[in-house]
Amino acid sequence: MLVDDQQLVRTGFRMILAVEEGIEVVGEAANGQEAVDSVARLRPDVVVMDIRMPVMDGVEATRRLTGSDSAPRVLVLTTFDTDEHVVEALRAGASGFLLKDVTPPDFVTAIRVVASGEALIAPSVTRRLLERFVQASPSADARRDQLVSQLTEREREVLQLVAQGLSNREVAERLVLAEPTVKTHVSHLLLKLDLRDRAQLVVLAYESGMVRPGIHPNLESGDA
Repeated sequence: MLVDDQQLVRTGFRMILAVEEGIEVVGEAANGQEAVDSVARLRPDVVVMDIRMPVMDGVEATRRLTGSDSAPRVLVLTTFDTDEHVVEALRAGASGFLLKDVTPPDFVTAIRVVASGEALIAPSVTRRLLERFVQASPSADARRDQLVSQLTEREREVLQLVAQGLSNREVAERLVLAEPTVKTHVSHLLLKLDLRDRAQLVVLAYESGMVRPGIHPNLESGDA
């Protein structure tokens, strides 16, 4: 499903996706409320969600859509690469975000990545956003802090490296582990922390202070 208050944008996205094998646009919505109302009926696998829309914005719509086990994956698209609302969308359950100036091939790839159950986070932009907004306004979530305190030393190491943008293969090389072992650790982290995917792991690591502002490797699509 394509959700954007500009019909021209939705039409452009639909044209890009129309020629892609295995991808079908099942519906469109001009605001978050329309999206929430339509998802229950159309049951899309992925919702491409704008952030700034009338009636209901993309953050609130994402929060409502990702609240169930059968929820669609949400890929946020925005023109604002310094917009704190992007971080709010990730907190709300979005599986990642891209800027609207993304190339058509990268747009298609992002949809496929998110549909497969992985997280997609635009590289350096995400790091800048998290460092600017998460550290400036840390979340006072006692339950989150308690869950983090229960992680093993190895789980903490894996979480810190994942939050720095390393893939499972790169984490395995850094910690001298087998890649399947790292994948298992990531799965355990998601379960223990009650998180949906790698994108939320990244946000939590910044919010909890496990990763500090500074120079890190680029954040890329996850392979959890």
